[in-house]
Formats: sequence, C-alpha cells, structure tokens
Amino acid sequence: MKAIGVVGIGLMGAAIVQRLRGAGFEVAGFDVDAAKSRRLAELGGEPVATLGEMARRCDTLFLAVFNTDQVEAVIEGGDGLLGARDAQSPRLTVICTSTCDPDRIAKLAARIAARAEYVEMPVSGTSAQVAAGDGVGLVAGDSATVEFVADILAAVCPRRQYLGAVGNGGKAKLAVNLVLGLNRGAIAEGLVFAEKMGLEPVAFLDVLRNSAAYSQVMDTKGPLMARRDFQKPVSRIDQSYKDFCLMLDYARALGQELPFAQVYADLLRGCLEEGEGKWDNSAILAAIARRRNA
Repeated sequence: MKAIGVVGIGLMGAAIVQRLRGAGFEVAGFDVDAAKSRRLAELGGEPVATLGEMARRCDTLFLAVFNTDQVEAVIEGGDGLLGARDAQSPRLTVICTSTCDPDRIAKLAARIAARAEYVEMPVSGTSAQVAAGDGVGLVAGDSATVEFVADILAAVCPRRQYLGAVGNGGKAKLAVNLVLGLNRGAIAEGLVFAEKMGLEPVAFLDVLRNSAAYSQVMDTKGPLMARRDFQKPVSRIDQSYKDFCLMLDYARALGQELPFAQVYADLLRGCLEEGEGKWDNSAILAAIARRRNA
C-alpha cells in the first residue's frame, strides 16, 4: 500500500499521524510551516515539499486544514492535488476532517466526482482525545467508498457514525460543536461565579463532577479552567471562533436565531482581541472573568 497522506500537521493533523503510524501505516505529510513538518518527522512521518509531490505519492489522504477555503484550495487550486495527478493515476480519495461549510463541501464533492472520491470525517473530540483513540468520527460520503477506506478511518477513529451524503458530516459537527462550546461556557461561568463567592476552583470542580450538572467537558477542559492553564492548547480559541461564526452564518441562511451561540461567539471574539487566539479554548473562562458590572 502507498503511504497515507496528511495535509495540515497542526493539532488535529499531528494526532491523525500518530493514529496512522500506530496502526502501521506509512505516512507522508505536507504543511507550509517548517516547524510542523519537523514535528511530522518526529512522529515517524515523511515530510514532502509540495502538494504536487503529495498527490503523486498518495492515493488516499487526510485533510486537516483550517477552513473551507483551504480545503477547496488544497484540492482544486492551481498548485493543488488534482492538478498534479495525470489521467492514468488511480482515483484519489480525500478524507476531510476539517470543520467546513456543509453546502460548499457538498458542491465541492460533486465538482470533483469524476476525478476523486470525497469522504467527510470531522471528528468530535480534542486532538488529545483523537491521539488516544477517543475521538468520534462523523462520517459522510458514498457508502462504498466509506467501506473501501474503513480500515484507514478505523485507525484514526475506532468509533464512528455514518451520516449519509456528503454535507451531513459537517452539519452534525456544527451542531455538536455548538452544544460542546456552550458546555464549556457554562462550566467556565460556574467556576468564575464559585470563585467570586470564595470557593476554591479546583476543589469546586470536583463538586461539579459529582453533581447532576456533570458533563464530559468537565474532565477535558475543567482542570485547565480551574488552574487557568490555557497556553498549551489541544483545541484553540481561533478555531472555535471560526466554527461559531460558521454556525451563525449557516443558521442565519436558514432563518434560525442561535441566541446562546451569538453570546458565546462574542466572548470568543473578546479573547481574540486580547491576543488569546492561540490559547486553548478553555480560555473562554478568561473572557467571562473580565466581565464586570458597570
């Protein structure tokens, strides 16, 4: 088997590389950031210099880039994957883990259908959870293609849910991330309130975990919030803000207000304005703590 490609060696891309290497796959990777390419080599992957080289080396690859614009550019751009493959090449299979605009992705999959297969697999879980095998893959695409790459998908996400046509994976991810983000916000606000009342945050987090209010987010993000330990991210503020802006835009097109999501996005924007965009998204607590009565 040829090497499996990974485009984008950020937090999620690095976790994908770890999972693939752990399952015995050879991995080739590309990132415009030289430091991330070095990280790929440390994880046992082979850096390649261009997307063109990636396209010639790999018939199956993961995309773990920032947004829909980058997904389209990587696949269809002038220096993208499709332009580097000749007519005799086997069909390319792209597995996209990025959180994207569902309608644009469905149109992209249709545009490239004559030359490539497109599988959505945005992942529910932090990069640390994915690296540990605890991420949940939200899979969408042609069922025969999904079955064909099932062993590769399973290497990254042992737990997966199949959602049908391309676009449905992105829709599910947006709704999941909405609930997840609001969980983070509720925990952060509760911790800020408890501390203002004189309760010690780390101790109070244990109270929360043993209460009727418990959610898994208390385990993944609660300790970072209680210790205000935000600067070694497993999922970043700027990524969360991008996702919430996408949710709000998509909901607006559907004629649906998302009032809690709007408040949460405003808090995230406050973090960006404070220069905290690269911090872990548990830093939503800092945005809440900055709020004061006039």
